[in-house]
Amino acid sequence: MQLFLISGLSGSGKSIALKVLEDSGYYCVDNLPADMLAALVEHLQRAGYSNIAVSIDVRSANSVQRLPPLLQQIREQGVDVHVLFLDAQTDTLVKRFSETRRLHPLSDATLQNGDKKARTLPECVSQERELLTGISDIGHHIDTTELNANALRAWIKQFIRLDRARLTLLFQSFGYKHGIPLDADLVFDVRCLPNPHYNPLLQTLTGCDAAVIEFLDKTPGAQAMYADIRDFVERWLPSFVADNRSYLTVAIGCTGGQHRSVYLAEKLARHFEHQQQVLVRHRELTH
Repeated sequence: MQLFLISGLSGSGKSIALKVLEDSGYYCVDNLPADMLAALVEHLQRAGYSNIAVSIDVRSANSVQRLPPLLQQIREQGVDVHVLFLDAQTDTLVKRFSETRRLHPLSDATLQNGDKKARTLPECVSQERELLTGISDIGHHIDTTELNANALRAWIKQFIRLDRARLTLLFQSFGYKHGIPLDADLVFDVRCLPNPHYNPLLQTLTGCDAAVIEFLDKTPGAQAMYADIRDFVERWLPSFVADNRSYLTVAIGCTGGQHRSVYLAEKLARHFEHQQQVLVRHRELTH
């Protein structure tokens, strides 16, 4: 049996992720109490289900913090377990809740004397991050801050198709003016390189276009930066593999996330695709 666990911050896109899995043939359960996970898996195994997806988050209250050992127990029973954790910057989550006018699951806090105390949205998000700390580091992390729904669906479909037995090396371009991705393991700043944005012929293009590639191929600094990042990743990648990591996200950032970072992410991916399982994502090209 293969089990996908979907978790993350409220408003980060968990419903979209679960719907993608459902459309891909998974038996899906939303808002399952964490303590019922093992019983559900056992029941569905007996019923003959081979692919299931379950969404568990802070709506499970304190039991959500018992998820890591529960998942380990399920793995020891021979179930192929994978965790997908969705996140977003606090101001983005607050904006999403404000736009939909929905209540956050932690909007009412119970005090020691039994009284209720209303929390602000930022306070709710902060508390939720704290409660989910033990889960956010055990799976594949996706920052949905700058993603629209279609881009998230595409990324989830990529995630489903991966070979889980191998480490996935993900190269992600981004623009610093939109913030550093929350899901990055390694971050490289390439804003010091000549910017094609200031060339009128290249300004509207991206790092995937031939003219921009030719420009940066002829830029000595860009080639030196590429070589340094490539050598760093090559040197330390075996250590990440030995640490039983399933994913390593290498984020490359320039100012707008359109030219230099895209070019380098693509070039690095081509180099490593013969050694590892590689994904490429361009955050700012998803709009």
